[in-house]
This record gives sequence, C-alpha cells and structure tokens, in this order.
Amino acid sequence: MVNARTYPLWRDLAMCEDLPKEALKTVIGALCAPATAPDGFDAQADRWREEALKAALPALLARASAKRLRGQLLVHADEKTLAALAADGTVTAADVPAILRHRRAWAGLISALARHPGQVEAAIALLPRLPGHEVERVVRDWDLDRYTRTDETAPAPPVPPELFDAVLEACLTPLAAYLLHPEPEEGWEAASTYPKDWSLELGGRAGWAMLARCPGRWAQLTAHPTLGAAVQHLLLDQAETQALEDARLRAADPDSKELPADPAPALSEDLLLACLPALCLPELADLPNPQVTARRTLHHLANRVHNNPRLVDLAADQLHAAADALVTRGQLLTWSDKQEGDHEFDGRVLRLAEDLALLGANPDHLAGACAQLARLDQPAVVSPTPSRTLIRIIDNGDPDHDRPARLLERHSEHRRVQALATLAANPHTPHTAVADVLNGLHPAELAWIAEKAGGPDWFLAAAAAVPVPEDEDDGVVRLLDDDELGKHPDPAAVLQSWLDSPATGEIVSRSEVYRAIVKSRYRTLEHLRQFPADEVLAHHEPEVALKILLDHCGRSTGRWEALAAAMTFDYDDEKITFGQLLDSLDGAPARARRHPERAALLG
Repeated sequence: MVNARTYPLWRDLAMCEDLPKEALKTVIGALCAPATAPDGFDAQADRWREEALKAALPALLARASAKRLRGQLLVHADEKTLAALAADGTVTAADVPAILRHRRAWAGLISALARHPGQVEAAIALLPRLPGHEVERVVRDWDLDRYTRTDETAPAPPVPPELFDAVLEACLTPLAAYLLHPEPEEGWEAASTYPKDWSLELGGRAGWAMLARCPGRWAQLTAHPTLGAAVQHLLLDQAETQALEDARLRAADPDSKELPADPAPALSEDLLLACLPALCLPELADLPNPQVTARRTLHHLANRVHNNPRLVDLAADQLHAAADALVTRGQLLTWSDKQEGDHEFDGRVLRLAEDLALLGANPDHLAGACAQLARLDQPAVVSPTPSRTLIRIIDNGDPDHDRPARLLERHSEHRRVQALATLAANPHTPHTAVADVLNGLHPAELAWIAEKAGGPDWFLAAAAAVPVPEDEDDGVVRLLDDDELGKHPDPAAVLQSWLDSPATGEIVSRSEVYRAIVKSRYRTLEHLRQFPADEVLAHHEPEVALKILLDHCGRSTGRWEALAAAMTFDYDDEKITFGQLLDSLDGAPARARRHPERAALLG
C-alpha cells in the first residue's frame, strides 16, 4: 500500500488527462489496495482511500479497457455509482459479468443499461435475476430526475418498447400462473379464515402498476392468450378505484389547473364486456374448504360490482347465477351458533346479507339472509357520561347527538339495520321476511330507519307500523355523572341497572359502563364485585383495588400468596368476577391455588 497522505495525489493522477497508459495499472493498484498499518487494517486511512477512488472512478473506467483492471475497479463501486456510470455509458453490458460476481442484479442497473439502444436486449436478459417485487422498479425508476425535476431539466428518454413489454410480462406472469394453478399453500386452511376476499391473492400490485401506464393497450391485453385472464382480473379490481383516487388527488392539489369534476369511468362498456369471463372468478371455483372460499368469492364479487356499478345491468344473469352457486356450494345460509372468542361472527353475517342484497335474485336465499340478521344479538346502545370536551365541541354543532339513531352509529351498531334496508331495496326479497326482522329490532334501530334509512316506501311504512308497547323506552342506556345521579332517590340502584343492561355484554360499550361506575362516588363494593376481575385490577384507577385488597387480605400471609397465585390469568383466560376472586382468597393455600390438580391428589 502507499502512504495514506498521498491518496489525494493518486486521485489527481487518475483524473489527469496526460496520465500515460503505462501508469494506469499502478494508479489503480494504489487506489484499490486496502489501507493497512503496522498493527493491521487502518480504518481511517481506508476511508480516505475510498473517497479518493470514488472521485477517480469515472476517469479510470473511461480509460481502462482490460477486463482485469475494470473488474478491479467495479468491485469497489456501490450500486448508485455503477448505475450512474452505466447511464452515461462508462459501464457497459460487457461489465455485467464482473459486477454480478460480487453483487446481485438490481433495477437501477437494468434501467441504466437499457438507456443505450445496443444494450436493451442485455438489460432484458437480467430481468429474471431480479426478485419479483423489484421488477416493476425498472420502469418506475426510469426517470432519474423525477424527484428533482425543474423546468430546465431535460426530459428523460422514453422507455424502450421492448423493455416495457418485457417488464409488463414479467409483472403479470405471477398472477397468470396463480390463476392456472390456484393451489393453497401449507397452512392455508388456518390462515384463510381471516381475509374477507381474494385481494391478497389477486392483488398483483406490480402488474397493475404496469397496466396503469398503458391504458391504450387494455383492450388488446384482455385478449392475450396467456396474460388475458390476469389483465381482466386486475382491471375489474383496480381500474375504477385508481381513477377515483387520482381524481381526489387532483382535486386536493392546490397547484392543479384542472377543475374538480366527477371522473369518467376508467373502463368503457366494451372493456367491461371483455372482462366478463373473469368476473365471477371461475379459476377459484373448485378450491377446497368451500365454506370459506365461497364466502370470500361472494364478497370479492360484490366489491367488483361496487367498483363497477354498470355490471349490475351488463351481467345481471351472470351475477345472479354466481351468487346462487356460491351460496349453495358453501352452504352459506346454514346457521351455526356463535362460538366464544369468535369476534368476526357478526361481521360475516352482515357481509353475507349485504353481498346477497347486491348480487342475489333468489327469494329463498334473500329470505335466509334476513333470518340470519334476525338471529344476531341486539345492539347495546349507550349514551356516555357528559364530557367537558365533548360538550364544548358537540353541543354547539350537533344538538341531536344524543338521539338513539345517532348513538346507534357510535360503534357501527347500525350495520344490522342498514343491511336489512339494503335487502329490502332488492326487489326479489320477500316482504314478509323483512317484516319478520322488523318486529324484533331494537327501538334505536327502528328510529334509525325513520331518520336515516332510504328504501322503498313499503319498507319505511312497515317499520313505522311496528307496534311499540306503552311502557317501552328508547332502549338507550344513558350513563349519568354524579350530579345527575344525585337527583335520583337511589343512585346505587341506577348503577346496578347499568350492570344489568345488555351493554355489559358488548366488548366496546361495557368498558364505558365500567368506567362510569368506577368514577362514581355512589359505587359500592357490591357493584365492583360484579366486574370482571381484570377490569378492577388492571384497567382502572389502581387506588380502587388497592384499598379493597388491603382491607380484605389484611395481615394474612395466606391470602396475599393466594392473591399472587390467582392473578396469573391471561387476556384470553376464562373471565372470573372480582367477587369470585375475593371469595377464592378465603382459606385457600397458595400452593393449592397454584396447582389445584396436585392439591386434589393430596386431598
């Protein structure tokens, strides 16, 4: 190695136009050899060497023609430098083997090589070396100045058509291959209960990104012999959504010169007709576990119709037949009771009703969807305790915020009655099936229909005609602060009525009930004993549980040890009440509480 203080000299020699070719090998060797010291590698000196080499690299590569010398230089360049040198022609396709000996291919290198007409084929040959998620970047990162472009910046050259077509094909091929063989992977049955549709499998992000760049070719691509099905799926799922998003961005841009307007449909009627072969996802019809796959397909199909409303008229028969087949194959209207911990149960029933309301024409299936809605639990409608912040914000702008219909929407508990209104709007839904559901609705749901639901006149009239008992209230659990509670003859009884209400059975509303009771000065130990133990011990003010535990456990070592053993419950464990926890501490040895099965054997 050379003296570290001479690196600037070697850099200047490398960049000197008068440097003879006989000196080139020596200069390259001086700048490429790692810096060392008597006791080993010299990190600081090597940083100086790297800085000098980086500055001299373009000049050295421009003069060095021997493969060995060029390879010696290329191994020291980073990806950004190599891509820039390839863009200006200093690094060529002939250097690619030397580059790939030390690093994998990347999108920037392929883009840079393809800027030169004689290297487009070599750049295309590198595409299979890229990871699938990087292929589209070859086109996305084509304009090197896209983030720094000004009016004076020269425009980027056009992407070579051959490269664009190769990238487009590479991005569409994975989806096309999946559609040919949509076989589930290992563990699919367990994972497939979470997605609601096929967006993950059919997303084709890179494929859509490429399609969006060539809308003039969509009609031609839908008829492609191998990629056509993938193109049809992507257009049905993405085109209208992307057009709407682009219109919103343009409308929100303060510098936009375009006036906001309703976006024109991204797909013409002819294009929609060309996509009909893929509309009902025929490739996924025979997947295993039809109870799950049929539900996902139905919801995916409904989303397509939401995105492309003209399909309702263009493919009515096809949609109705597909909905009937999916309901039958998946047995989607076969009722199964809600299992503990199944937090998606209500959502599945609601989505099925909404999807059939949009797609179905079978009166029996639509009546079955109504019957499933009727079997869902009643909503728990809670009016929270007054908040100083909310009073300042809401009372001035929304005087009706405490109305039952508005309260029903706080936690999206209006979705059941909203789904019923959608079913009623389907002309094939039997009126009697809807009427049966109306008779069992919560008073707040009936109020929601009167105030917010649109629908046919017969539906609104039937909802208004539901008889209301004279002693029935609006079904809202109104949580009061202590000032209002003090006006009641028995405030503690009011708190107990909250605990006895259906609101404590709903995961969202019950926390509001518990919080209101804990904060009230009228609460008693008897109220708290009815709480789940973890609500008192972990979710609210610690001083509430602190005094109770001090009084209950006192100076009993056994009770304190039993308390520690009992407080090992996890979030998903079976819930016990705070009262049950306190009772379990009386006379329970800690070891027996920690290992009840061992205590039973010893007993």
